[in-house]
Amino acid sequence: MEEVGPVEFHKSELREWIESIAGSVLTALFIMVFLFQTYKVEGKSMEPNLFEGQRLIVDKVTYRFRPPKPGEVVVIKPKDPTKKFVKRVIATEGQNLQITNGNLRINGLTVHEPYILEKMADDFEWTVIPQGTVFVMGDNRNRSMDSRDQHNVGFVPLENVVGRAVLIYWPLKQAQIIKTPELKGDWDFDEIEFTQ
Repeated sequence: MEEVGPVEFHKSELREWIESIAGSVLTALFIMVFLFQTYKVEGKSMEPNLFEGQRLIVDKVTYRFRPPKPGEVVVIKPKDPTKKFVKRVIATEGQNLQITNGNLRINGLTVHEPYILEKMADDFEWTVIPQGTVFVMGDNRNRSMDSRDQHNVGFVPLENVVGRAVLIYWPLKQAQIIKTPELKGDWDFDEIEFTQ
């Protein structure tokens, strides 16, 4: 019976460590590429719900199976491919959108948005959201570069939606699940309401 020497023992232990680290790195890469991504909030366009410096977990899987829905908070790639923004989906393909006197109207119905910082100062002419795109805005409507800015953002192609923001994980004191308001209202009346 041969005895295993200390050098051989250290080699097998080192090999186990390397395999373990390599497996962990590959698993982390898989998760980052296909399942989740982190994102750091920059700017004030999503106040009062998201704040500069907060870090988010972004779900990259959901939109492989269904398109974004109004009310969901998403990370997008604007027309400048070196940037990423976090915004809220306001309307999806085929929906009519208009902003008049600070009021958002979708398909002719006024949308009450209790989550926004303040009413919008500028109007946006009636428009139909093109196929394969979404219309996004920041919750801080008067300080947000979003789909209203056709030069920098415009209608966002679905392939430029990175994923759905699902969790604030940093700072730890502010950690929470990002809630999506539900579209709620009586369709027999002239108003619909986003509620939290």
